[in-house]
Amino acid sequence: MKKTMLFAGAALAVMTLSMSVSAEDTPVTIQVGYENATTEPAAMAVEKWKELVEEKSNGSITLELFPNSALGKKTELIDQMILGEPVITVADGAFLADYGVADFGIFYAPFMFDNWDEEWRVIDSDWYKDLCDQLASKAQIRVLSSNWIYGVRNILSTSKIVTPEDLKGVKLRVSSNDLSILSFNDLGAASVGMDMGDVYQALQAKTIDAVENPITSLANRSFQEVAKYLVEDEHILATSMWICGEGFYSSLSEEQQKILAECADEAGLYNNELQDAAEEEARQKLLDAGVEITALSDEEKAAWVEAGQVFFGEAAEQLGWSEGLYDTVKAAGQE
Repeated sequence: MKKTMLFAGAALAVMTLSMSVSAEDTPVTIQVGYENATTEPAAMAVEKWKELVEEKSNGSITLELFPNSALGKKTELIDQMILGEPVITVADGAFLADYGVADFGIFYAPFMFDNWDEEWRVIDSDWYKDLCDQLASKAQIRVLSSNWIYGVRNILSTSKIVTPEDLKGVKLRVSSNDLSILSFNDLGAASVGMDMGDVYQALQAKTIDAVENPITSLANRSFQEVAKYLVEDEHILATSMWICGEGFYSSLSEEQQKILAECADEAGLYNNELQDAAEEEARQKLLDAGVEITALSDEEKAAWVEAGQVFFGEAAEQLGWSEGLYDTVKAAGQE
């Protein structure tokens, strides 16, 4: 099923919302802060979210947008929302795992999901709803929407990588969190936690050999100028979660909550359509720069998936995951 068609039920629900709100609803202004530049798909989709929310709420909800981290760092915004401020930001599973619900980290585990359909089924499952409720209870963070594609994460390197054996000893830039470092060390890499802003120079100076990220992020940062090999191992199908404070969320009327969340899902579908086009454009940028792109055969991909299983044997103990989490999530993805 084409990924932009998923969550259509949520989008349809938005269309059925009343165009007016109760006279008892208190108008509210919410600040939305995120790292993306205004030209990126996610930022354009947030603008769509603003448009939908303000239309459907008939002025009961206003979104003020702050791209390019203009409202502050993600951790600062989360501190504010936990205190009850009307603030929204974007996070991911690896990030939310640090806020008292470690099981969120499985969304950034290597080769967890076989395809987008499986991941969407998990996000639509009772297990995931319970996970979000745990986050609201333990951390006072409410997940509003989870159907925003960030991208398929692949590896761009200075020498060719095709098999897991080729990754052995490679100094690979990863996100600076325990989950990413542990998972890629288990695949044989020498993981290096590093800010993305430092990667270009590190590749150029040969202090790292590779970087993993979605192709759009790689191309937009011009890494193709200093690294000429991309392997489409698709180790993570990365989604984004939009979050706000539970205290603030509870202060909204039931209809305002519904509008805010369902319009976010509809904007997520728009984001996913934009991501499709952005990925094609990014791929062409890499090819034009002389990057050799390796698409794995089924047999080659199976070798990567098998290599990734080492991580799941260690994750529960080292990352605090629930017992049997892998099997639980796989079962949810089949429902």
